[in-house]
Amino acid sequence: MTQTSPTLIHDEPVMTDPDVHSAERRKLLLLAGIMAGGIGLSLMTGTFPVVAFCFAMAAVVMLHEAAHFAAAKWSGMKATEFFFGFGPRLWSVRKGETEYGIKAIPFGGYVKIIGMSNLERDIAPEDESRTYRQASYPKRMLVAMAGVATHFTMAFLLLVLLLTVVGVPNYDKPSLTVGSLSRLETGQSPATDAGFKVGDRILAVGGRAVANWDAVLPLVRESPERPLAFVVERDGQQVTLTATPARLERDGVTRGFIGVGPKPEIEKTNPIAASGEAIADIWDLSVGSLKALGSFFTPSALRDYAGELTNSTNNKPASADDQRFVSVVGVARIAGQAAESGIFNVVYLLVLLNIFIGVFNLVPLLPLDGGHVAIGTYERLRSRAGRRYQADVGKMMPIAAAVIIVLVLIGVSSIYLDIVKPVANPFQ
Repeated sequence: MTQTSPTLIHDEPVMTDPDVHSAERRKLLLLAGIMAGGIGLSLMTGTFPVVAFCFAMAAVVMLHEAAHFAAAKWSGMKATEFFFGFGPRLWSVRKGETEYGIKAIPFGGYVKIIGMSNLERDIAPEDESRTYRQASYPKRMLVAMAGVATHFTMAFLLLVLLLTVVGVPNYDKPSLTVGSLSRLETGQSPATDAGFKVGDRILAVGGRAVANWDAVLPLVRESPERPLAFVVERDGQQVTLTATPARLERDGVTRGFIGVGPKPEIEKTNPIAASGEAIADIWDLSVGSLKALGSFFTPSALRDYAGELTNSTNNKPASADDQRFVSVVGVARIAGQAAESGIFNVVYLLVLLNIFIGVFNLVPLLPLDGGHVAIGTYERLRSRAGRRYQADVGKMMPIAAAVIIVLVLIGVSSIYLDIVKPVANPFQ
């Protein structure tokens, strides 16, 4: 007799393959619906730039893991899992020998390659030749470094895109176009009160035509508390605005202030020159990231960080923001601020994050990629006359556990600080 209902074993239903595929499709559709709803809500609330940046960062993370996965496959290793996120499984599908899917905690992703160390004992004998630990040194280094290389490659491509397509603002060459509106500490902004808008192009000040920004500044500074007529071009039409510069006293000198900042000229570079500049920038930013990592773990920096956490640091210096980690909460906030300031800062923020993640993963401690590079290199140096040496990773587990604890503490404390003491807007 043909049985169409699920087979019963110990009164528990067992789902057949079609049932499993149908259930996973429903889960995937539900996840897609939730994502679509979130995107729609972000569009209505004006937070879409932040959401879009989060999706971009998720893509960056998965490209890192995809690089490990592709390198492992190319090297003949067996990868059994490829997941975005950690924790409980939300959706998955098996293709060949690999299970692909999404998990509930969206803070990263992973690829499971069998035999990453001598601690794995439950590997089938027929799969031992396809383990990471049995691969040659060059292949293990290729797999370990693939993710880091992907970050630097993305940073390079984004920088070339900035230099050749978007263009780089040259603040030494300000234009007559209004690029920003600012206020005094008292909240006063004559430019805003007069009706200036970002994008206005100044044509004349006080009845005098101006050809560059250097001609605007003296006229404003010499007219504190005296109304000035500004002729600006807006949407193809000339508009006259009257602003009264505020009296500003600095270094014993009185001068006028209206709160208008110029938009810098945008300069683009040819692809060949851009490639050279991108490589130089990546080197400088990598060195800067390495120095920042080192400075954070100095006794004085850790003491200051603890002071911030315990609220014992009442007057935090502005430079303190440069010596602390920023969590996903802080990055999302900064991404929104970058979106408000223009596409250049959004792309450049992605460049900085890729470089920092790449440098951070090079730290020679497990579970970071640099830890696998260090172990593989140590094993290669200890091998003699064709006799391969294998490090006992079990002895390194206490250090790896300590690293994980430190990373979790930094992550949690950074989220706390980004909520109660957010870093200053870096684009103002």
